[in-house]
Amino acid sequence: MARRVEPPDGGWGWIVVLSAFFQSALVFGVLRSFGVFFLEFVATFEEPAARVSWISSIGIAVQQFGSPVGSALSTHFGPRRVVMTGGALAALGMMLASFSTCLMHLYLSIGLISGAGWALTFTPTLACLSRYFSKRRSLATGLALTGIGLSSFVFAPFFQWLINYYAWRGALLLVAALSLHLVACGALLRPLKLSEDPAEEGPIAQLVSLLHHGPFLCYTAALTLINAGYFIPYVHLVAHAQDLGWEPLPAAFLLSLVAVADLAGRVFSGWLGDISPWPVVRLLALWSFLTGMVLALLPVANQPLALMALGIIYGFTSGALTPVAFSVLPELVGVGRIYSGLGLLQLVESIGGLLGAPLSGYLRDLTGNYTASFVVAGAFLLCGSMVLLTLPGFFFCFFLPSATEQYSVTKSMEVRGSPKRIEYGEGSPGLQDP
Repeated sequence: MARRVEPPDGGWGWIVVLSAFFQSALVFGVLRSFGVFFLEFVATFEEPAARVSWISSIGIAVQQFGSPVGSALSTHFGPRRVVMTGGALAALGMMLASFSTCLMHLYLSIGLISGAGWALTFTPTLACLSRYFSKRRSLATGLALTGIGLSSFVFAPFFQWLINYYAWRGALLLVAALSLHLVACGALLRPLKLSEDPAEEGPIAQLVSLLHHGPFLCYTAALTLINAGYFIPYVHLVAHAQDLGWEPLPAAFLLSLVAVADLAGRVFSGWLGDISPWPVVRLLALWSFLTGMVLALLPVANQPLALMALGIIYGFTSGALTPVAFSVLPELVGVGRIYSGLGLLQLVESIGGLLGAPLSGYLRDLTGNYTASFVVAGAFLLCGSMVLLTLPGFFFCFFLPSATEQYSVTKSMEVRGSPKRIEYGEGSPGLQDP
């Protein structure tokens, strides 16, 4: 296959966007809507909230922890076969979960098997999409990830309806059938070779080089903190609303309102990220800060209208931070290392995804309500937004071009008293010795 000089910014890339749209819906749309199963599992297995919360957390953690495996396999075999295999595993896990007789079965089926399937689908697809776009990368990513918001709007009440009519076991069988469509999403992916691809570096060598990449490590730490609080409302907001006296179906529709706002936030943020004269990382810090503030204020909203209003604001800001989070990474490591970079990023930030929801459930069991849970979740996002301030180029007053463009912009700066420069361009983005 001939190498392209730069990403096509269109063409088959829009088919990849369509594939990413559906696969993001079938991975994170399902995860976000899984809160409607939460109380069913608590009642059926008579377990505390903290232990039940581990189901979603293990799934999220395995998805992210296994991302380097999906990245390495995609580099060797191509993303198409890897994503199709992952889709089959995701469906298998949900099917086996419908026969569970204890929480351990759910940990293994949904958490481990479906989580492994999600690891083989999400990261390779997003990395493939990033390679097809440069100037329109934020918008393409935003459009692809609107699948999460749209599916969350549909899935939350739909899953509740399935539970009401078929019980949770029958509902999980139908979720397994939906997850099988990930195989079709993988079939739409087409590999793309770029001139920026490092011919001499294998996946392992790329991972080692990233472990010595200062800006990448800083960015990974920031997203790990953000990830620790990001998913809390999607796991516990329905239960929180029911604690306030809401009926199950209206509580599920609250997640649908959040999902609609999330969808709008993703599209707006993707559009803004492509036209903004500021570095995209500034937008990420802004959206992360606002999301953390809204999360911390959620316990204050005791009235239905107030809770709905904060839920909508949370949905918009949390949705807005996602496209720019994926757009910043290629600027730091270059599209030639995007598979390895995204995989390693998801691996490290899985720590936040693993601990966030169980910590929230533990605080609920300890205090009897979700006040401390949401405040701590907001604090994680606020800390993550502060870490982003330390990234190189954050305070620049001009636009920093993509790492895939055919020129470099070099800016001298002082780092710990020694002259360094930041080079954003083809070759080696990030901190460079003069």
